[in-house]
Amino acid sequence: MNKTAIIIPSRLKAKRLENKPLKLINNKEMILHVYEAAIKSKSGEVFVATPDEEIIKVVKKFGGSAIKTSDRHETGTDRIFEVFENVLKNEPNLIINLQGDMPNIQPRAIANLVNYMKKNECDIATLASLLHPNHIEDINVVKVFTRHITQNKINEAIKESTFSPVSDFHRGVTTGHKDFAYHHIGIYGFTSEALIKYVNLKRSKLELERNLEQMRALENNMTIHVGFTGSSPLSVDTEEDLIEVRKIMENNEKK
Repeated sequence: MNKTAIIIPSRLKAKRLENKPLKLINNKEMILHVYEAAIKSKSGEVFVATPDEEIIKVVKKFGGSAIKTSDRHETGTDRIFEVFENVLKNEPNLIINLQGDMPNIQPRAIANLVNYMKKNECDIATLASLLHPNHIEDINVVKVFTRHITQNKINEAIKESTFSPVSDFHRGVTTGHKDFAYHHIGIYGFTSEALIKYVNLKRSKLELERNLEQMRALENNMTIHVGFTGSSPLSVDTEEDLIEVRKIMENNEKK
């Protein structure tokens, strides 16, 4: 029996913007916008995984499912695995790690990722959108690279929800890289086997150097595919990001 769990790791102690899951956007906490998008995707059970009681109270008041986790996890994927193993008893065969700081992610994007994972084409799948010229040198914007989808094929890839093998991830500039760069979106689909394998691997050299946990998978020859979406959800890491996403979502609500 196929079973999908969407797990949203969230915590208050972010390095650059503390308490960001509870920041209000259109009079609703950021974490609730993400949770609602996951529910609307109609792709599986949705859980928030957090060490913080304040987040649990907000999610449960909204009618959602929130699970208390350890405060000692080194990565969001470790937090996901705790819920998968201890609460869900390893039952889901697909696990979606949806970052809790993307309040304007589209439900359709989540559904497309889940549908692709059901094809069993890779260990891990993620998403990307077009890279804005202003973000090429922005280290807050993670870039995902592929040698298969060229810039002149991106519109077709978006229309067809095409997925392609990933060759690299980086925060730095894209100049000089041999492959094509896109704006990485913080969502990952794991098969259950891939998740178990991943959390049992040691943290890798490039994972630590780049502060990108997905490098652990690439450095251990796990296959990652990236799909393309026309929407570009903003990952909120700074106060400036919060101001920008508030403007975007307020304008969308008025339409």
